[in-house]
Amino acid sequence: MNTKERGDQAERRALEFFIGRGWKPLTQQYRCRQGEIDLILQDADTLVFVEVRQRSRTSFGGPAESITATKIRRLWLAAQHYCQSIRWDGPCRFDVLTIDADQQLHWLPDAFEACA
Repeated sequence: MNTKERGDQAERRALEFFIGRGWKPLTQQYRCRQGEIDLILQDADTLVFVEVRQRSRTSFGGPAESITATKIRRLWLAAQHYCQSIRWDGPCRFDVLTIDADQQLHWLPDAFEACA
């Protein structure tokens, strides 16, 4: 399985995880010039932007440690673009779902603060 296939599989697992919580899926792999968002879902009245990270080895740190300040900024810009495109003015947040080397899911709700 190549890297893209592993990433797609990780995103499918993440999507199933959130659908199981009753969240409404809106978009997968949202791309714009500013960046990419793996999953966009709605949890009650909140728009949730989800970054999915998977690491098969921990020699370079866990999956959460791979999210840099630059990545966070690009996620925020892409989220801002998405909100403008659908004219969303409600609450939103950024969650992270990681999959470790043992294939365990770890959900980090409100993982970083949305830039205002």
